[in-house]
Amino acid sequence: MPIKQPQADRENLYRIFTVAESAESTLSKIERQISSNLIGFLQQHIVTNAKDLAELEGDFVDTNLPEDPIYVSQQADYLLNQVVANSVHTASPAFVGHMTSALPNFMLSLSKIMIALNQNLVKIETSKVFTPLERQVVGMLHRLIFQKNDAFYQRTLHDSESCLGGFCSGGTLANVTALWVARNCAFAKTEKFAGISQAGLYRALKFYEYEGCAILVSKRGHYSLSKAADALGFGRQDFISIPVDNNHKIRVDLLQQQCEQLQQARIKVVAIVGVAGSSETGSVDPLADMAAIAKQYGVHFHVDAAWGGPTLFSQTHKHLLRGIELADSVTLDAHKQLYVPMGAGMVFFKDPRHAASIQHHAQYIVRKGSKDLGRYSLEGSRPGMAMLVQSGLKIIGRKGYEVLLDLGIETAKKFALLIQESEDFQLVSAPELNLLTYRYIPAEILQLMQLKKIMHSREVNAALNRIMKQIQKTQRARGKSFVSRTMFGFEGNEDCPVVVFRVVLANPLTTVELLREILQEQREIAQEPFLRSAIESAKLVVLSA
Repeated sequence: MPIKQPQADRENLYRIFTVAESAESTLSKIERQISSNLIGFLQQHIVTNAKDLAELEGDFVDTNLPEDPIYVSQQADYLLNQVVANSVHTASPAFVGHMTSALPNFMLSLSKIMIALNQNLVKIETSKVFTPLERQVVGMLHRLIFQKNDAFYQRTLHDSESCLGGFCSGGTLANVTALWVARNCAFAKTEKFAGISQAGLYRALKFYEYEGCAILVSKRGHYSLSKAADALGFGRQDFISIPVDNNHKIRVDLLQQQCEQLQQARIKVVAIVGVAGSSETGSVDPLADMAAIAKQYGVHFHVDAAWGGPTLFSQTHKHLLRGIELADSVTLDAHKQLYVPMGAGMVFFKDPRHAASIQHHAQYIVRKGSKDLGRYSLEGSRPGMAMLVQSGLKIIGRKGYEVLLDLGIETAKKFALLIQESEDFQLVSAPELNLLTYRYIPAEILQLMQLKKIMHSREVNAALNRIMKQIQKTQRARGKSFVSRTMFGFEGNEDCPVVVFRVVLANPLTTVELLREILQEQREIAQEPFLRSAIESAKLVVLSA
C-alpha cells in the first residue's frame, strides 16, 4: 500500500520546523549508525562499482520542482540508496589521492550543533558569541604562524579596528582575499589619489606611473592564484610563473631576476607568493629567501600554506616552514590537516591594519566602527566554522596534531622507501611533507631506459604516460583504492612531462601494508590484456630511441 503523502498545510509545515521524527525513523537510524561508527557506516552503504558518472547523471535529469511534500523518512531512504551509495568514500584509509581525509567522530555531533544554531558570521546581530569566538581562533593560529607576544594579542584580538584574519569557504577565497589586500595596499589612498578600490586599476596605474602589474609564484603554485589575478583585474598574463628546481622549489635566482626586469619595465609587482606544501608534490619553497626578495623590492609577501601550514604544530618538522613568520599574509585550510568538515579556509595578516584596505560597510548590517567580521570578508553570509576549529584545537591539542602530522610524514617516507625498493616503480618526487609522486615503469623497460640514459625522452615518456593514465583510471573505477594523478616536467626538461601517481597521506588509519597492497593492485592492472599491448609498444619506443 503506498505511503499517504503529508498535506501541504500550515499545521504540517509548522511540524517540520518544530517536531523531530520518531526515534525509529529512517533518518534517526542513520544518525545513530553514523554517530556510533562513521567509517563502518560508509563501508556498509557506499557500493563499490555501483554506477559510473554517466549512469548517475541519468538519475538526476528531472528538473520539475516537486509539487507536494513527502516524509523526511522517504527522503532519507532516497539519499541512502541513491546518494550515499554512490558517494566517494573519502574516509577510507585506501583513499590516498586527494587532500580530503577522515574526520574525527566528534566533529559529526558538533557539526549538528553548529547547523542547529545557524549563526551568520557576517554580523554580530546574527552571531553574537561566534564573533569573539572566531577572533579567538584566528588569534590562536596567528600566534602559531607569527609568534607575536601576549601584549600584541591583548591589544589587537578584539579591537574593532584590528583584523588578524578571518574565515572563508576555502583556500581559493583565502588567497583571493590576501591578494586583494596586497593590491589595495600597493595602490593605496593618498592626498591626491582616492585609492584603487575607489578609482580602479586603470587610474591607479596611471597615477603611480606604472605600465602594468604582476603577481609572481612558482610553477607549482595553486591554480586559485591565477583565479585571483583574473578576479582582481590583473589578467592571467600578469600572473607570472617562476621555474622550479628538481626538488619542485621556486628558483630564487630567477625570482630575483624577474623582479629586477619588471622594476626596470615599470611593472609593479603586487605580490610574491611562496608555497608551503604544493598541491602536486607537497614541496615547500625557500620562504626566508623569498621574504628577503620581497622586502628588497617593497612587495607584499604571501604564503599559501593551505596544505602545509599545520606542520607548524610539529616540533620535529616545523623548521620546514622556516620563513613563514616573515610573510605579510598566510593562507591555511582547516578542512585539510586540522580535520574539520569542508568549508573552513582561513587567511591571516601579520599587520592587523592591512585588512582595513578592503573594508566595506552598509548601514543596515556592517556599519563603520562595528566589530562585524563581514567588513573584511569577500563573502557575506558565513557559517560558524570557527566553533569546529576551536573544538579541534581544544580536543586534539597541539600535541595531538603533532602526532597526526608526524605520523603522516613518517608514513610518506616509509612508502617512498617501499617504492624505491621496487623494481617496477620509480619515485618521482620524494616527500618533504606527507605527499609524494611516483610512476609505474615495467622492470624491463626501466632497465633499458637506465642503460640507454633516456629517462627524459619525450617519446618514451609519452608512451609511459598512456600506461599510467589507464592504470589510474582503472584503479579508480574499481573502487577498492584511489590514488590521483598529475603531470609535470623537470628543470631542463619541461618539454617532456611525465604523468605520475600522486599520493596524499593524511589519514592516520592508512598503513604501510595498505600502501603495499595499492602498489600490488597497480601491478596487477598493468598485467591485464588491455594494457599488455601498450607496454609492448612502450618497449619498442625505448629500443628505437
